[in-house]
Amino acid sequence: MRTGFINVNKPSGVSSGYAVNKIKKLAGMPCGHMGTLDPLASGVLPVAIGNAARLFEYMLEKRKRYIAVFRFGVNSDTLDSTGKLDFSNPFVPGEEALKEAAHAQVGEILQVPPRYSAKSVNGVRGYRLARAGKEFELPPKRVNIYSVELSERVSEDSFRFAVECGGGTYIRSLARDIAAACGANGIMTELVRTQSGAFRLEDAVPLDALTADNLEDHIVETDSVVDLPTIDVEDRRIFNGMPRPTDRPDGLYKIYDGGAFYGIAAVQSGRVKIRTKLC
Repeated sequence: MRTGFINVNKPSGVSSGYAVNKIKKLAGMPCGHMGTLDPLASGVLPVAIGNAARLFEYMLEKRKRYIAVFRFGVNSDTLDSTGKLDFSNPFVPGEEALKEAAHAQVGEILQVPPRYSAKSVNGVRGYRLARAGKEFELPPKRVNIYSVELSERVSEDSFRFAVECGGGTYIRSLARDIAAACGANGIMTELVRTQSGAFRLEDAVPLDALTADNLEDHIVETDSVVDLPTIDVEDRRIFNGMPRPTDRPDGLYKIYDGGAFYGIAAVQSGRVKIRTKLC
């Protein structure tokens, strides 16, 4: 089995870890995923096979797109429909107020993660503290939100939104914050990730369609998902860890060995060296 990525269409109702474990068993190799999808959510989940996971650090800033349904007039300890629901403030804002509140979320903002999340407080995951009934605060984190569009009203209290954002954004928190700006409560009831960097929903393979016999047919080549220029170095000593001179500008580059993608090289001050290798 060669290394690479599987662009999985994760179904709602299973965890990202479950999807990774299935592919790990099929591949017989270590696997990892980029960008956790909550069990409630479905859609694009890039899974790396073998050393392809070393490339995740070069993909973390890629844009992501979601289609989400937010329900207003209800609150939840998890900020989604899987938690304990609270209807103490049944107010449902109108479409214009929601559009204005959504627009205010666009840009580089400070967002407080959900208490039920993998964010840690003193080394303990937030969801573990929340389940134990502990009182704690998660610090806000800086995220980039490029667009939030209200696309349609799907019921008396629910609206569908299209979101484009950077890595680390919590869509559940977005539902909470749009609602709060309107003096309401709001939760996420549906979420589909339609894009994560180079991976798109229309190209994704359903998790239950993957088998040991067809897994390799669905592998996405590693170099195709890293958006970097290529550098050519004739001196093979670079592959032995020795920096070599170059006239290329400072930055990161894809580097090949005999036509095969070797990894990522870094250029700094006229010298190029291997930064991440896949073999």
